[in-house]
Amino acid sequence: MTKPKNHGKSWTPSDDKSLKQLASQNTPTRVIGLKMGRTPEAVQSHASELGVSLKPTNRSPYGSRKK
Repeated sequence: MTKPKNHGKSWTPSDDKSLKQLASQNTPTRVIGLKMGRTPEAVQSHASELGVSLKPTNRSPYGSRKK
């Protein structure tokens, strides 16, 4: 497996801004990683440090679906 282009590099303020914008648009974590050249794990970890939620805002909570 090849490493993403930004593997091991520091997050810049512009990276933070892009991450927040993509998260607000309900972009999946994997897609954010591909667009930013980072692994999904790195995206999730950094989002947590920034206090950015990556959970979709338009879905029902797990287990609340009617049968």
